[in-house]
Amino acid sequence: MTDIAALNRLIEPEANAFGFELVRVAMIGGADDPTLQVMAERPETRQLGIADCEALSRRLSEIFDALEADGKDPIEGGYRLEVSSPGIDRPLTRLKDFSDWQGHEARLKLAEEVDGARQVTGDIAGVDESTIRITGSKGDRHIPFSAIASAKLVLTDRLIAATAPLDSDGADSIDETPED
Repeated sequence: MTDIAALNRLIEPEANAFGFELVRVAMIGGADDPTLQVMAERPETRQLGIADCEALSRRLSEIFDALEADGKDPIEGGYRLEVSSPGIDRPLTRLKDFSDWQGHEARLKLAEEVDGARQVTGDIAGVDESTIRITGSKGDRHIPFSAIASAKLVLTDRLIAATAPLDSDGADSIDETPED
């Protein structure tokens, strides 16, 4: 079993050296297609361009190759390395993510039942110390951050408008619509 906390400790300083914040490190794909997924972002834009992904991927590959050569490979067996931006319907993995995306809709899967629910969907209404306030169809819920197994933003028109690309490099074309 891969030690994700150890991978975080290995990868985060490398991401920081490029000026990126680490959003998530995860092993995905199961035994058939093991993939080390590294999500990072530039704090000022919440994006990561293709050149950024390439640079971090190359650096991580160098580190993992050196560790493997020394017999200290942190991941047993073969795997793929995937470095990406968190994307528009991004995972919310840090307490600060909930503050940053306040006012947007999120879906939280809970590791433990909170107020009779194992999953909660609603607008992020705020963060109080280590509790997330979610406003949904069942009113306000106060979810301890420690009770969250996974969370992500829900793709809505409001989110699309808030995350319009700041950098159009690599886009085939950008369609502009006149404002009324």
